[in-house]
Amino acid sequence: MSLIRLSLLGALAAPLLGAQPAPTSRTAAILLLQGTDTVVVERFTRSAREVTASVAVRSQPRIDLRFELGPDHLVPTTTFTVFGPNAPIDAAPLQRGTLTLRADSAILQIDGSGASRTIRVATRPGALPLLNNEFVVVEQAVQIARARGVRSLTFPVFALSAAVTLDATLDLIGTDSARVTVAGNVTEVALGTEGQIVGGRLPASTGIRLVVVDGLAAAAISLGRPDYSAPAGAPYEAIEVMVPTAAGYRLSGTLTRPLRATGKLPAVVTITGSGQQDRDEYIPIAGGVRLFRQIADTLSRRGIAVLRLDDRGVGGSGGDVNGTSADFADDIHAAVRWLRARTEIDPDRIALVGHSEGGMIAPMVAADDAKLAAIALLAGPAYTGQQIIDFQLENVVRGDSSIAPSAKDSLVRLSRAQFDSLVAGSAWMRYFLTYDPLLTIRRVRQPVLILQGATDQQIRAEEARLLEATLRAAGNRRVTLAILPERNHLFLRDPVGHPSGYQRLPSNRVDGEVLGTLADWIVRTLTPSSR
Repeated sequence: MSLIRLSLLGALAAPLLGAQPAPTSRTAAILLLQGTDTVVVERFTRSAREVTASVAVRSQPRIDLRFELGPDHLVPTTTFTVFGPNAPIDAAPLQRGTLTLRADSAILQIDGSGASRTIRVATRPGALPLLNNEFVVVEQAVQIARARGVRSLTFPVFALSAAVTLDATLDLIGTDSARVTVAGNVTEVALGTEGQIVGGRLPASTGIRLVVVDGLAAAAISLGRPDYSAPAGAPYEAIEVMVPTAAGYRLSGTLTRPLRATGKLPAVVTITGSGQQDRDEYIPIAGGVRLFRQIADTLSRRGIAVLRLDDRGVGGSGGDVNGTSADFADDIHAAVRWLRARTEIDPDRIALVGHSEGGMIAPMVAADDAKLAAIALLAGPAYTGQQIIDFQLENVVRGDSSIAPSAKDSLVRLSRAQFDSLVAGSAWMRYFLTYDPLLTIRRVRQPVLILQGATDQQIRAEEARLLEATLRAAGNRRVTLAILPERNHLFLRDPVGHPSGYQRLPSNRVDGEVLGTLADWIVRTLTPSSR
């Protein structure tokens, strides 16, 4: 996952022409479905003056919202409250805030972690707020277009996730549907007679469709619990586990365990990337990517037990979600201790597989635990967080074809300034920005696999080469570097690799070349005769 947390920008709907009435009071839920799997639920209640909504995305924080409706169908004030993933209804919020859009200014008041701060950034008059997939705002855009009597319209949206103003383009298709483009992502929606969303789909390549449930039935809709069981006929079992930590909380997870093994099993612990991730490292893009589920399936079919865990505050895991990478390394130490205590696991044949930030955490653990057998770094960083963020912020702007070339330099400067303001209160970010992975990797003496996508535009291939060179210069000769062509940061086949194109990728499956390269190395390294 991106070291800047990936966000699903909600697509905006298109206008209806003519003299249809404005939306009346309404209670509904908008579901994003992938096949029969519900990945997003947005519930809302609309009245003449306000809309209250709650947006839940699987394995990500829940956001409760209140939109104040103003003149000309604008939304001058938005209040938001952020809760941890799968938090109970009475849980304390992680963060609260208010966004005020006034003329050409966006004023953001944020309260969280015992501190309060106010941020003021430039926007454009008439901008609508956009936090995630709140399609309530979409319906406001519909009313604006109807009031202007146009079939095509470009208007600004203020994306809170990046504190930037983007252009949304609306195109009416017939009388009851529309197409919208935001940051290169195209969404089609079906509209009712009052301009309300009644259905739709995200880009065809994602396989995600919109289903709307009205009335009292909306309250009964939930994301449900992910299915972590082994597939039918698999030569391994998947058991639910709880891993205790030294800090007193427990981490929920799944241990996949080969069924026909003789003797003690070698084992792998997976380590997720940045943001709050579930044990599959589920990312709701490109049709839903589950890198760690695929890795666990592949390795356990080849005789390796795999422990994958929900991050702190996700699923059934406890703990403080506001920790640093060093804190998360403590969780992996706990997982390794738990595995070593199990009678079916060989305590001398345990390896780590870390993706993205997980590829930064794995060396932290290995450097302090000489008994670990090996580590595999999947798109692991070599640069400091500041270097990575500087590249990512500029790359997002440079790679966005919807931004005029003449505006990109100023937008890059603005994005950096806004980023500096937004991350001031984040302990995780302060740690990440200054942490130098090379200082730690020099201390790693175990065998290391560095697996990298050649077209990755989040952690670049040059970082993989730098990790290899640093390990070898420090005296570690048991290093394998594999840079796979046309693979992005998620290890999906992607000749471009820019995050803006993830939603349009034709497949959400990591292929056999990636999984085989990893599995061959893990099996070879954890086989007693080769160690």
